[in-house]
Amino acid sequence: MGDVKSLVDSKIAGKKVMIFSKQSCPYCTKAKNTFSKYLGNALSESDYEVLEIDELSNCSAIQDYLQKLTGARSVPRVFINQKFVGGGDDVVAKDKSGELKTLLAA
Repeated sequence: MGDVKSLVDSKIAGKKVMIFSKQSCPYCTKAKNTFSKYLGNALSESDYEVLEIDELSNCSAIQDYLQKLTGARSVPRVFINQKFVGGGDDVVAKDKSGELKTLLAA
């Protein structure tokens, strides 16, 4: 678990927006599509990362650790400025309300 914790913690700390995702997940796609319209404007490529955890052998351990951090194992787990902001529907709702733009500007 130590390796997983350091991987996840360093990913969250290293990016303005960090998404833990699975390629086959429609909610992950929803979140990634929402952020894609901010890339190049409010969000630079270097400040944004998506980790497709279904491609990793320690996927389940990553989800276990994300559950400790956020209260749920489901993906996507989206972090902005090192704070957990929710999943796919949460990101879409924050985008519609204007909150997402504010978070990205912070």
